[in-house]
Amino acid sequence: MSFPPCPKCRSEYVYQDQDNFVCPECAHEWNPSEINDEDVVNVKDANGALLADGDKVTVIKDLKIKGSTQVIKIGTKALIRRVLDKKDHELDCKVDGVGEMMVTAKFVKKA
Repeated sequence: MSFPPCPKCRSEYVYQDQDNFVCPECAHEWNPSEINDEDVVNVKDANGALLADGDKVTVIKDLKIKGSTQVIKIGTKALIRRVLDKKDHELDCKVDGVGEMMVTAKFVKKA
């Protein structure tokens, strides 16, 4: 069976418990018939475009990686794996040449 992703954290590991769906990653429970637009995460890039899972983005500024001497150069492409509702790093991305990491949405633009 295929269940819809979690509206809060966009996790795909959702299971059904009676009438509700439950996300094991963020513990969010919801009834699919009562879902509203407030539960959907809206994250915008530097240009104001809405970002979603699977979007391709480009870095608009050189970014230092915490705890490393490595730098993500301007123009580096990334694939958004999922969009999260966090204050600092909203995007879980796969960055070309670097790997998996969390990126702040204001430093990318939709490709």
